[in-house]
Amino acid sequence: MSFPRPLAVFLFLCLCIVSCGAMQIIEFCPDPYLADDADEYIVLSGHGSLDGIAISDNHGGFRFPDGTAIEGTLTVARNGLAFKETHGRFPDFEWQDYSPDVPDVISGAQLRLANTRDELMVYENSRLVQKIAWPGDVSPRQGQVHFLEAGVWDPRPLMLGQSRLSPTSFDNVTVTAFVSPDSSLEVFSGVIESAEHRVLVNVYELTSANITADLINAKKRGVDVEVLLEGGPVGGISPSEKSAIYRLNQSGIPVFEMAAPEGGHEPYRYDHAKYVVIDDRAVLVTSENFGHTGFPSTGETGNRGWGVVMEEPRLAAYFGDLYQTDISGSAITPVGGNEGPLENFSIISRQVAFEPATFTGARVTPVISPDTSDEITDLLVSAQESIEIQQAYITNESKTRLNPYLATAINASRRGVHVRVLLDSYWYNTEDEADNDEMVALINRIAASDNLPLEARCADLEASGLEKIHNKGVIVDDRAVLVSSINWNTNSPGFNREAGVIIEQPVVARYFRTVFDADWSPAVHSPHPPVDYLKIACVATVIGILMILYYRRHIR
Repeated sequence: MSFPRPLAVFLFLCLCIVSCGAMQIIEFCPDPYLADDADEYIVLSGHGSLDGIAISDNHGGFRFPDGTAIEGTLTVARNGLAFKETHGRFPDFEWQDYSPDVPDVISGAQLRLANTRDELMVYENSRLVQKIAWPGDVSPRQGQVHFLEAGVWDPRPLMLGQSRLSPTSFDNVTVTAFVSPDSSLEVFSGVIESAEHRVLVNVYELTSANITADLINAKKRGVDVEVLLEGGPVGGISPSEKSAIYRLNQSGIPVFEMAAPEGGHEPYRYDHAKYVVIDDRAVLVTSENFGHTGFPSTGETGNRGWGVVMEEPRLAAYFGDLYQTDISGSAITPVGGNEGPLENFSIISRQVAFEPATFTGARVTPVISPDTSDEITDLLVSAQESIEIQQAYITNESKTRLNPYLATAINASRRGVHVRVLLDSYWYNTEDEADNDEMVALINRIAASDNLPLEARCADLEASGLEKIHNKGVIVDDRAVLVSSINWNTNSPGFNREAGVIIEQPVVARYFRTVFDADWSPAVHSPHPPVDYLKIACVATVIGILMILYYRRHIR
């Protein structure tokens, strides 16, 4: 059987494309953490025979034993034992003979992946079918794993031990919206009291005596309770948190911390998430740590923060799986705490302005950092009419590069979207020369110079009766709202474990919009130091005296 010449050429090219794309490296780590990079590895993807497939960096390389086949993916490490130490399992092959439990490839000159500059080539029957160069195709960093997705190397700095989740959404979710300080403890205590089987807690810091008591009471009712904390928060673990940990342990509640053993490495810079999974049916997500300022008793002041309780079994299972993934890592260790003082705070009364409210029919998209934190960018890009941003602070990438989320919001204002940015004004967010007051001034200068529908303010904490703004929220078009733990800096979306949700439901968005408007109204548009009237009076007096002396001299 013969084909017309054009068809034959087309079929030949198709075969070449299939052949060239059939085997390729889709994952590799050239600079892992173990000594001498013994656990470096590559992952090959494809289907069929590996006869004729060779891997090289132009200095060393290997091929596969005759008859080796691949169906999906295949992992090859330099040292099988070292790879198992890092990943908890053996690779499919190793290119140096370290372990009798791992088959060897057929090596030529020794392959060693350079940390900062090298290349990898895949050959099929001596024909180059893939080449990867770094720097260039990827940016090298110690501990970073490089992934090929749809023909493009993922630019995110995904590190060893991290999860790699894809965006997903859940429909028909029932949402209870609440804010701190108004009703956060009331909602938290109620949801823990409703638990019947299991409570999983992942939070950056836990110091609240009330929350500790809620968890202990759940344990006494027969509920399985487990807690995961950050092992090295800024400033260290406080005496009150050690006391809370001790009390939880004494009640039979296991407490773990994300803290690498000596000489080890954590998968995330900080475990900064703040969520609770209840009975595989509901999940609470908030911007607040579990202390008094985030969860004060009703009628007391505290931080402005946002939170939601979401009831939907599949969504709860998603966060349950996330918790299990994080607590199964090598950097997780039990922590015992010790007896000590409870959290110390001053009680300042504040009238409750916003009660919790429950809404149905919401669509919820988890935003997990660093995996899916780009969802925040997509949310901002989707804006057609308005964006409200309330943040504890915003830091730029450098003196000449705006924070990426802020830049996206400003670009939205350039197409006519009305953008408002409300930042904290607590002393430690305004005392330095590059803090929130300077950020507000910068945003307003951009708005004025380019005539944009854009405005920034620092919150008036005294007028609002708030201790500080600790929120990390966004509202878009009064139809969608972000509730999260993700700060607008470099670490939080790129290197921390964070958790948030985008809720698409207009009535939920309007609930938080009402809270935002209440915080916005008394806020300061262009913060300046207080006016020194004494200095002005002194200057005026001196000027007056000089004018009198001048007048008298010239009259003579």
